[in-house]
Amino acid sequence: MRVAIVHDWLDTWRGGECTLAEICSTYGDAQLFALVDFLSDADRSKLGGRRAVTSFLQRLPFARRGFRNLLPLFPRAIESLDVSAFDLVISSSHAVAKGVRTHRRQLHVCYCYTPMRYAWDLREQYLRQTGMDRGPRGWLVRRTLDRLRAWDRAASERVDHFIAISQHIAARIRRCYGRESTVIYPPVAAAAATPAATVAATPAPDRPPARGPAYVTVSQLVPYKRVDLIVEAFRRLPERELVVIGDGPERARIEAIAGPNVRLLGRVPDRERDRWLAGARAFVFAAEEDFGIAPLEAQSAGTPVIALARGGALETIRGLDDAAPTGVLYADQTADAIVDALHAFEANQARIQSPACVENVRRFDPQRFRRELAGFVDARWTEFAGRRALQ
Repeated sequence: MRVAIVHDWLDTWRGGECTLAEICSTYGDAQLFALVDFLSDADRSKLGGRRAVTSFLQRLPFARRGFRNLLPLFPRAIESLDVSAFDLVISSSHAVAKGVRTHRRQLHVCYCYTPMRYAWDLREQYLRQTGMDRGPRGWLVRRTLDRLRAWDRAASERVDHFIAISQHIAARIRRCYGRESTVIYPPVAAAAATPAATVAATPAPDRPPARGPAYVTVSQLVPYKRVDLIVEAFRRLPERELVVIGDGPERARIEAIAGPNVRLLGRVPDRERDRWLAGARAFVFAAEEDFGIAPLEAQSAGTPVIALARGGALETIRGLDDAAPTGVLYADQTADAIVDALHAFEANQARIQSPACVENVRRFDPQRFRRELAGFVDARWTEFAGRRALQ
C-alpha cells in the first residue's frame, strides 16, 4: 500500500508539526506533500530528514517570507499536488490540506486540527483585531473569505473519514461540514518538560528557581491568544510576577500595556522554555484553543494551569471540582476573570499536586496516538479494500 501524507505548509515547528512527525513515524515509507517546505535543518531532523513535494508557491521569489499573503491561491495550490499514484492519502489539515484531489480508488483520511479558523468561527475576530473589518479593504477581504469558505466546505466532501483532535473540534466539523468524526487526541510526551525537582538539581546559571514565585505563559503573540488580557490582569496585581515567552506581531502592543512586574523574554531555546515551565508557580493561558499543547507541556512539568474554560482546555485540564485537580478553569475571556482565577488558584494551591499534573498528561502519550491512528486507518482500509475489490 502506497501512502501519501499531505500537510498544509512547513515553515516553523509548532504543535501541528509535532503531530505530523508522529504520523510520519507511523507510516515510515510515506511520501510527504505540502504547499511549501522551508523547514530548518534542525526541524527537518524531527521528520527524519524528509522533504516535502511542494506546490508552485514554493518557486515564487518571495515565498519564504510572504507565502501566507497568497491565501486566495491556496486552494489552487493544494489541488495542483498530484497524489493520484497512492492508495491511501492522510491529510494533516488546519487549512487546505484536506482539499487535495483524490479519486474513487483512493482512501482519504483527514486528521483535522480545525476547519479553517479565519473562514469560519474566528473570522470576525481576525478581521477586527487585524484592522481589516472596515472600508473597501474589509469588503474585499470578506468576499475572499466567503469564497474560501465555500471552497473549504466543498473540499471537505473529498475526505472519506475525519479524525478530530478533540471533542471541541468534532463539534466544529459537524457544524461547518455536516460530517461526523472520530476523536484521537494529539500526542504530547509526558517528558516534554523537566519536572521541577530535576530542574533544581540541574546546574544552569540562567535557570529560574524550582517552583518559584513567577507565573509563566508561553504563546505566539497573535490576537486570538489574548496574551494582552493576561498582561492586563498582572498589571492590576503588581505584587505578582509574570514571565511571557514567545514572539509575534502583538509584541509591541503587549509591551506597551505591561507593568514592571511583567517580563517579555521573546523566543527562547526549548531547554530554557522547559526550565521556566518547570519552575513556574502556575502556567496562565487565555486562548480558546482547539486542543492546546502548551498547557499540557506545563502539566508535564508538574506545573498547575490557569486557563479559559472553553475549547480543548475542558478536555485536558482537571479543574477544582475534580478529586485530583491540575488547575483552575475560568469562564470569561476577560482580565477581571483572570484576576479572580489567580486568587482562586492561590486559595487552592495546596490541592493541586505535581504528580496529578504529570499523570494527567499520560493520557496523551505518543505511543497511544500511533496505536489509535494506525488502528483507525487499518480498520477503514479493510472496509475500503473490500468495497474496492467488488468494483
